[in-house]
Amino acid sequence: MIVSQTHKDAGWRYSKPAMAFHWLLAILIPFMLGVGWFMVSIEDTPAVPWYFNLHKSVGILVAVTIVLRLIWRLLHQPAPLPSQVARWQVSASKVSHWFLYAAMLAMPAFGLAGALLSDDGIAFFGLETWSFLTPNKDISEILFTAHGV
Repeated sequence: MIVSQTHKDAGWRYSKPAMAFHWLLAILIPFMLGVGWFMVSIEDTPAVPWYFNLHKSVGILVAVTIVLRLIWRLLHQPAPLPSQVARWQVSASKVSHWFLYAAMLAMPAFGLAGALLSDDGIAFFGLETWSFLTPNKDISEILFTAHGV
């Protein structure tokens, strides 16, 4: 995409931390989707626990990064879009932006809650974590289904 001189003059750029959060998540989220789909496809093999632990560990990092990105976004508003952008596009941009934040928060929340309620629990890169919840297979499966969707 070519940025016109008008855009450059208006200072229409995201901050460096916002861009770093964006690109970090742009790499991690597809990675997590790939690992998730792969580990489900090999569910009955001896290697699957390693992939599940990797998925959970990186998932915690993704969740923390999403929360930090959201905090940054709430405290640092980007410059308004150029006046040439139609109002309906500005509105659609805002709605889709916040919908993506909701989806990015919901997916790790469902996965984390499902893991905490499962018999397996969570190990963060091999370090056992403390679970304050009593395992509940039925609720765990509902949460994992929502996580998968």
